[in-house]
Amino acid sequence: MSTVANFMTRGVRTMRPDDNLVAASKAMQELNIGAVPVCEGERLVGMVTDRDIIVRGVAQELDLRKCKLSDVMSAHVRTVRDVDDVQEVLREMGKAQVRRLPVVDRNDHLVGIISLGDIAAKQAHDEAQAQQQVGQSLCDISEPAEPDRSNQATISGPKVAANTKSQGQPV
Repeated sequence: MSTVANFMTRGVRTMRPDDNLVAASKAMQELNIGAVPVCEGERLVGMVTDRDIIVRGVAQELDLRKCKLSDVMSAHVRTVRDVDDVQEVLREMGKAQVRRLPVVDRNDHLVGIISLGDIAAKQAHDEAQAQQQVGQSLCDISEPAEPDRSNQATISGPKVAANTKSQGQPV
C-alpha cells in the first residue's frame, strides 16, 4: 500500500485568517501555486484559492488590502491523513472534484498537501493501473467539462456559437 506520506508536498506555505488578499496573491505568485492553507498555529481552518480571491474578492469589488482571507476562504475543507492509502485518496479527489487536499497527521496538524500532480509525477511510468487511476480521477474532477453559463452576465461578453471557431473571442 502506498501512503499519502510517500507522495505529498511537505513544508507548505500557510497564511493566517487575518492576512489580506494581496499578501495571499503575492505568495501564490512567488510560489507558482493556486491554493494556500489558512492556519491558526498548526491547525488548519481553511483554504484560499486564486479563484476564491477573484470570485469572492475582486468580482465583489472588495478592498483587496483590507479584505481578510477569512472573508473569502473555504472554511469547511476536506483533509486526508498522511497514513491514508493514495489510491483511496484518488477516489476521494474524484468524488469531491478537487485536485488537491491538505494532509494532516493524527493530531490534526497540517503536515503537507497532496495534489493530483504530485501523484501523477511520482507514480512509476510503467504502472499502467496507477496511470489509469490518475486519469480516471482527473475525468471525475473535471466533470462537467463545460462551464455553467446559465447565469452569464453581459460583462463577460457574447456567447460564441458551439459550431463556430472562436476568432480571439472569449469563450
